[in-house]
Amino acid sequence: MSYAKLILALPVAGLLAACDNTGASYEPVIDGAVGPNYYADLSACQNLAASQGALDSNAGGKAAAGAGVAAATTAVFNNKGNNVRDAAAVGALAGLTASAIDQNTKKENIVKSCMRQRGYRVVG
Repeated sequence: MSYAKLILALPVAGLLAACDNTGASYEPVIDGAVGPNYYADLSACQNLAASQGALDSNAGGKAAAGAGVAAATTAVFNNKGNNVRDAAAVGALAGLTASAIDQNTKKENIVKSCMRQRGYRVVG
């Protein structure tokens, strides 16, 4: 796969990770009946999760690490300057995408924890 195709594929992968029922929009599986306050509780928990940023505090480090690894690998196997630059850009995008996916998972965990604290038996 060429670098150009890979650069285009990474944002698409990031967008797919932001689909319904993930991150702050996550709706957990509840064991048992839910009461009349369920949707108000769910909304409050989702809003709490949404208050977290799109990227965590490690995003810059992950982007830099991705860029460094990709550039170094390309430099070792292919000494062309443009390829090293392109590889660094792809690596940085990969690091940012990984950070966004991690943050999405953290938001789901916030929703689950919040719903448990409100008395729901969250099973997934």
